[in-house]
Amino acid sequence: MAYALNDFCSDLNVLLKGKGAEAISEITEKLKLLLANPEFVAETFDEDTPKGKRPLYHDADSDAYVLAHVHHSGKRGKPHSHGESWAIYGNAKGYTLMTEWERANPENDDHTVLKQSAHYRLGTGEAQAYGPGVMHSTEHPEKTWVIRLTGTKLADIPRYHFNPETDSILENN
Repeated sequence: MAYALNDFCSDLNVLLKGKGAEAISEITEKLKLLLANPEFVAETFDEDTPKGKRPLYHDADSDAYVLAHVHHSGKRGKPHSHGESWAIYGNAKGYTLMTEWERANPENDDHTVLKQSAHYRLGTGEAQAYGPGVMHSTEHPEKTWVIRLTGTKLADIPRYHFNPETDSILENN
């Protein structure tokens, strides 16, 4: 029997209860198993699924979320972090160009200079974890179906994004 969403959510709960955020690499591997299940992908997405995100599961014990996203071609995000939360991105269909960023100048400077620290393609069935505070950006050259996990409801915590017009990192919550 294929690894299904209920299996994944059960494993997510057990891993987070036992190890907390230390389990994100194991959770990432479990997400890859879920993404390899064509029944899960077909139940979660189809060509008519509207762009945007929707929750698939909320783990009340840990406050983690499993979200399904549809990104249309041409979507490009600014560098951002998920604040004190971790996040895991996995592609069910299509690909995402991921860029990781790091600050290249001292934090006490009145402006921010970011430099690219990594750039890679996250393909169908692949997943990548990002720890708290990791600056990254996404680009979707074509329509992409993404499963994203977060350690909490991101709207409830301070997060950060880079504003290239002012060379500054701004808090948004």
